[in-house]
Amino acid sequence: MPIEIDYYGSLSSPWTYFGHQRICELARKYNAKINFYPVEFSVVFAATGGLPLPKRSPERRAYRYMELKRWKKKLKLPLNLDPKFFPVPHTKAALMCMAAEKMGADNLALAGKYLDAVWSEEKDITDDQTVIEIANSLGLNGNALFEKGQTLTDEYESLADEAISKGIFGAPSYVIDGEIFWGQDRMEFVEEKLKEANE
Repeated sequence: MPIEIDYYGSLSSPWTYFGHQRICELARKYNAKINFYPVEFSVVFAATGGLPLPKRSPERRAYRYMELKRWKKKLKLPLNLDPKFFPVPHTKAALMCMAAEKMGADNLALAGKYLDAVWSEEKDITDDQTVIEIANSLGLNGNALFEKGQTLTDEYESLADEAISKGIFGAPSYVIDGEIFWGQDRMEFVEEKLKEANE
Protein backbone atom coordinates (compact mmCIF):
# COMPACT_ATOMS: atom_id res chain seq x y z
CA MET A 1 0.00 0.00 0.00
CA PRO A 2 1.48 3.39 -0.96
CA ILE A 3 2.28 5.86 1.77
CA GLU A 4 -0.16 8.76 1.97
CA ILE A 5 0.56 12.49 2.05
CA ASP A 6 -2.19 14.70 3.47
CA TYR A 7 -1.63 17.97 1.64
CA TYR A 8 -3.28 21.08 3.06
CA GLY A 9 -3.06 24.01 0.68
CA SER A 10 -4.60 27.29 -0.37
CA LEU A 11 -5.23 27.96 -4.04
CA SER A 12 -4.48 31.64 -3.48
CA SER A 13 -1.17 31.07 -1.63
CA PRO A 14 2.14 31.75 -3.41
CA TRP A 15 3.83 29.24 -1.13
CA THR A 16 1.36 26.53 -2.13
CA TYR A 17 2.08 27.55 -5.73
CA PHE A 18 5.85 27.20 -5.23
CA GLY A 19 5.46 23.76 -3.67
CA HIS A 20 2.65 22.24 -5.71
CA GLN A 21 4.50 20.64 -8.61
CA ARG A 22 7.36 19.61 -6.34
CA ILE A 23 5.13 17.71 -3.90
CA CYS A 24 3.39 16.05 -6.84
CA GLU A 25 6.76 15.02 -8.30
CA LEU A 26 7.91 13.58 -4.96
CA ALA A 27 4.69 11.61 -4.66
CA ARG A 28 5.29 10.08 -8.08
CA LYS A 29 8.96 9.37 -7.29
CA TYR A 30 8.15 7.54 -4.06
CA ASN A 31 4.84 6.01 -5.12
CA ALA A 32 2.92 8.03 -2.54
CA LYS A 33 -0.76 8.91 -2.65
CA ILE A 34 -1.70 12.56 -2.13
CA ASN A 35 -4.91 13.49 -0.35
CA PHE A 36 -5.41 17.15 -1.26
CA TYR A 37 -7.37 19.38 1.11
CA PRO A 38 -8.03 22.95 -0.14
CA VAL A 39 -8.56 24.62 3.22
CA GLU A 40 -10.04 28.02 4.13
CA PHE A 41 -6.98 29.30 5.95
CA SER A 42 -8.61 32.48 7.26
CA VAL A 43 -10.46 30.17 9.67
CA VAL A 44 -7.24 28.32 10.51
CA PHE A 45 -5.36 31.57 11.15
CA ALA A 46 -8.09 32.85 13.44
CA ALA A 47 -7.87 29.70 15.54
CA THR A 48 -4.09 29.30 15.61
CA GLY A 49 -2.75 32.83 15.97
CA GLY A 50 -1.95 33.57 12.34
CA LEU A 51 -2.74 36.83 10.58
CA PRO A 52 -3.97 37.41 7.04
CA LEU A 53 -1.50 39.35 4.91
CA PRO A 54 -3.20 42.79 5.15
CA LYS A 55 -3.05 42.64 8.96
CA ARG A 56 0.65 41.75 9.20
CA SER A 57 3.24 44.32 10.17
CA PRO A 58 5.04 46.28 7.43
CA GLU A 59 8.26 44.47 8.34
CA ARG A 60 6.69 41.05 7.82
CA ARG A 61 5.09 42.10 4.55
CA ALA A 62 8.40 43.47 3.28
CA TYR A 63 10.24 40.26 4.19
CA ARG A 64 7.55 38.17 2.48
CA TYR A 65 8.12 40.17 -0.68
CA MET A 66 11.88 39.51 -0.56
CA GLU A 67 11.26 35.80 -0.07
CA LEU A 68 8.89 35.69 -3.03
CA LYS A 69 11.61 37.16 -5.23
CA ARG A 70 14.19 34.72 -3.89
CA TRP A 71 12.03 31.64 -4.45
CA LYS A 72 10.88 32.83 -7.87
CA LYS A 73 14.54 33.03 -8.91
CA LYS A 74 15.55 29.76 -7.26
CA LEU A 75 12.70 27.68 -8.66
CA LYS A 76 12.62 29.48 -12.02
CA LEU A 77 8.85 29.74 -11.88
CA PRO A 78 6.81 32.55 -13.41
CA LEU A 79 5.35 34.70 -10.66
CA ASN A 80 3.62 38.05 -10.62
CA LEU A 81 4.81 39.61 -7.37
CA ASP A 82 1.72 41.81 -7.27
CA PRO A 83 -0.99 39.80 -9.03
CA LYS A 84 -4.03 41.64 -10.27
CA PHE A 85 -6.42 39.38 -8.34
CA PHE A 86 -4.92 39.12 -4.86
CA PRO A 87 -5.80 38.78 -2.05
CA VAL A 88 -8.49 36.56 -3.47
CA PRO A 89 -10.80 33.97 -1.88
CA HIS A 90 -10.19 30.53 -3.35
CA THR A 91 -13.56 29.00 -2.46
CA LYS A 92 -14.89 28.41 -5.97
CA ALA A 93 -11.63 26.87 -7.15
CA ALA A 94 -11.46 24.75 -3.99
CA LEU A 95 -14.97 23.42 -4.58
CA MET A 96 -14.04 22.58 -8.18
CA CYS A 97 -11.01 20.60 -6.98
CA MET A 98 -13.11 18.76 -4.41
CA ALA A 99 -15.68 17.96 -7.08
CA ALA A 100 -12.94 16.69 -9.40
CA GLU A 101 -11.72 14.31 -6.71
CA LYS A 102 -15.27 13.06 -6.10
CA MET A 103 -15.83 12.53 -9.82
CA GLY A 104 -12.57 10.65 -10.39
CA ALA A 105 -10.75 13.45 -12.21
CA ASP A 106 -7.22 14.72 -11.60
CA ASN A 107 -7.80 17.22 -8.81
CA LEU A 108 -4.07 17.89 -8.40
CA ALA A 109 -3.66 18.94 -12.02
CA LEU A 110 -6.69 21.17 -11.63
CA ALA A 111 -5.31 22.70 -8.43
CA GLY A 112 -2.07 23.44 -10.28
CA LYS A 113 -3.98 25.26 -13.00
CA TYR A 114 -5.80 27.42 -10.46
CA LEU A 115 -2.53 28.30 -8.76
CA ASP A 116 -1.09 29.24 -12.16
CA ALA A 117 -4.18 31.34 -12.82
CA VAL A 118 -3.56 33.49 -9.74
CA TRP A 119 0.22 33.71 -9.74
CA SER A 120 1.25 33.74 -13.40
CA GLU A 121 -1.80 34.33 -15.59
CA GLU A 122 -3.66 37.24 -13.93
CA LYS A 123 -6.96 35.37 -13.86
CA ASP A 124 -9.78 35.82 -11.36
CA ILE A 125 -10.63 32.55 -9.62
CA THR A 126 -13.68 34.13 -8.00
CA ASP A 127 -15.33 34.30 -11.43
CA ASP A 128 -17.64 31.37 -12.23
CA GLN A 129 -16.83 31.25 -15.93
CA THR A 130 -13.10 31.49 -15.31
CA VAL A 131 -12.98 28.48 -12.97
CA ILE A 132 -15.15 26.52 -15.41
CA GLU A 133 -12.97 27.41 -18.41
CA ILE A 134 -9.81 26.44 -16.55
CA ALA A 135 -11.29 23.01 -15.87
CA ASN A 136 -12.36 22.73 -19.51
CA SER A 137 -8.77 23.47 -20.59
CA LEU A 138 -7.75 20.17 -18.96
CA GLY A 139 -10.42 18.26 -20.85
CA LEU A 140 -12.73 18.16 -17.84
CA ASN A 141 -16.42 19.00 -17.80
CA GLY A 142 -16.20 22.34 -16.05
CA ASN A 143 -19.93 22.90 -15.83
CA ALA A 144 -20.48 19.50 -14.23
CA LEU A 145 -17.68 20.11 -11.75
CA PHE A 146 -19.07 23.53 -10.88
CA GLU A 147 -22.52 22.09 -10.27
CA LYS A 148 -21.12 19.26 -8.14
CA GLY A 149 -18.97 21.71 -6.20
CA GLN A 150 -22.01 23.66 -5.06
CA THR A 151 -23.16 20.56 -3.14
CA LEU A 152 -19.87 20.33 -1.23
CA THR A 153 -19.89 23.60 0.72
CA ASP A 154 -20.50 21.97 4.09
CA GLU A 155 -17.66 19.51 3.52
CA TYR A 156 -15.40 22.36 2.40
CA GLU A 157 -16.14 24.34 5.54
CA SER A 158 -15.38 21.31 7.70
CA LEU A 159 -11.87 21.01 6.24
CA ALA A 160 -10.64 23.95 8.32
CA ASP A 161 -11.77 22.35 11.56
CA GLU A 162 -10.18 19.05 10.54
CA ALA A 163 -6.91 20.82 9.71
CA ILE A 164 -6.88 22.63 13.06
CA SER A 165 -7.54 19.36 14.91
CA LYS A 166 -4.44 17.88 13.26
CA GLY A 167 -2.20 20.79 14.24
CA ILE A 168 -2.17 22.56 10.88
CA PHE A 169 -1.66 26.34 11.03
CA GLY A 170 -0.25 27.40 7.66
CA ALA A 171 -0.17 26.63 3.95
CA PRO A 172 1.12 24.51 2.48
CA SER A 173 1.39 21.75 5.05
CA TYR A 174 2.18 18.12 4.29
CA VAL A 175 1.39 15.41 6.81
CA ILE A 176 3.03 11.99 6.55
CA ASP A 177 2.40 9.36 9.23
CA GLY A 178 1.17 12.09 11.55
CA GLU A 179 4.29 14.25 11.11
CA ILE A 180 3.67 17.81 9.87
CA PHE A 181 5.94 19.57 7.40
CA TRP A 182 4.95 23.22 7.10
CA GLY A 183 6.04 25.20 4.07
CA GLN A 184 7.30 24.54 0.57
CA ASP A 185 10.81 25.10 1.93
CA ARG A 186 10.53 21.86 3.92
CA MET A 187 10.53 19.68 0.81
CA GLU A 188 13.95 18.22 1.66
CA PHE A 189 12.54 16.86 4.92
CA VAL A 190 9.44 15.59 3.13
CA GLU A 191 11.66 13.61 0.77
CA GLU A 192 13.67 12.16 3.66
CA LYS A 193 10.43 11.00 5.26
CA LEU A 194 9.27 9.42 2.02
CA LYS A 195 12.61 7.67 1.60
CA GLU A 196 12.32 6.21 5.11
CA ALA A 197 8.83 4.97 4.35
CA ASN A 198 10.10 3.16 1.27
CA GLU A 199 12.98 1.38 3.01
